[in-house]
Amino acid sequence: MATAQNYRRMVNAGNKLVVGLQRLGIAFGPMQLLTVAGRRSGVPRTFPIAVIPQDGERYIIQAYPKAAWVANVRAAADVTLTRGRRSATARLVEVPVEERRPILRKLVETSPPSVGNRYVTTGLAEASNPDAVADAAGRIAVFRVESV
Repeated sequence: MATAQNYRRMVNAGNKLVVGLQRLGIAFGPMQLLTVAGRRSGVPRTFPIAVIPQDGERYIIQAYPKAAWVANVRAAADVTLTRGRRSATARLVEVPVEERRPILRKLVETSPPSVGNRYVTTGLAEASNPDAVADAAGRIAVFRVESV
């Protein structure tokens, strides 16, 4: 199994590819670009993010400990989400811990096994099954996407 550090390096390389393709207008899967002002610098920062539709809502779910975008979103009023050549301003509202549990459980139940495995590899969950990831809700930030 890959270490969290090696996994992060692999994902960072893939993220550069995703950002490049999105900026060319090529959208795929649930991936979008999240642009948010840096919490200290105010400089716009862009991150590739999966926007997950679930039960009529859209969510963005943290996959890595200490993800910079999470801290920036918590400090920002609004963000920009870009998919291909279309952009929209949105507000990300952090979901309370108890309300995250069913969202995380359903995410792992309805996704390929790699999704649950990611939470184990990155150290956010003890196991890759739906209950273990749901039990890690206090360590995994979940944001609901709201239109502005």
